Amino acid sequence: MKYCQQCAADLHYRIPEGDDKPRYCCLECDSIFYQNPKNVVGTLPIDGDKVLLCKRAIQPRKGKWTLPAGFMENGESSLEGAIRETDEEAGASVIVSENSLYTLFNLPVINQVYMFFKVDLENTLFNPGTESLEVQLFSEQEIPWDEIAFPVVKTTLQYYFEDRKKNTFPVRMFDVHHAADRKITTTLISESSINENNTNNSSA
Repeated sequence: MKYCQQCAADLHYRIPEGDDKPRYCCLECDSIFYQNPKNVVGTLPIDGDKVLLCKRAIQPRKGKWTLPAGFMENGESSLEGAIRETDEEAGASVIVSENSLYTLFNLPVINQVYMFFKVDLENTLFNPGTESLEVQLFSEQEIPWDEIAFPVVKTTLQYYFEDRKKNTFPVRMFDVHHAADRKITTTLISESSINENNTNNSSA
C-alpha cells in the first residue's frame, strides 16, 4: 500500500500509538489500515459413498483436483460463502445439516484460514463453473490422491473416509506449517468430543 484510501496522502509503515505491530498509517488524516488473515471457505459435498471434486481451471495448481472453495466475500457468513463457492465452481446445490463445520486449517505463513463444511448434494445436476475444468463424483478408491491440489483438501478427504467407517464426524482444527525446504506439515491441534451421527452418510 502506498496511498491512503481516505485522503490519498502517502502512507507510512510504522507502529501506531497503543499498538505493538507496524501498520500502514496516514499522517494526514490519522487513518490506520490493518492487514488481516483471509478466510477461505468450501464444502465437502457428499452423495452416498462419493464426494464431489473439481479440477482446477486456474492457477495455482491448475489441472489438479480440489474441493469447491474460495475466499469469503464481505457481508456473508462462512457457511454462506462456502455454499456460494460450491455453486460457482461446481454448479451444485447442497443440503446443510446441523454441525456441518468439519475441518478448519490455520496457515499462518500465508495468512489464511481454511474452513470446510460437510454437506449433502441435493441432486447430481452439477456442472463445472468458469474456475473448473471438470466436476466429478469419486469414491475413496477412485480419488486421484496424487493429483489433489492442496494439503488441506487431501487431509479433509482422508479424515472423512476414516470417519465414515465409524459414522462419527468430529470437528477438527489443524495448524499447517511451511518449512524453509518447502516441506508442509499438518498438525491436529483440536478435535471435538461430541460426534455427529448422520445416517445419510453411513457405510453400506
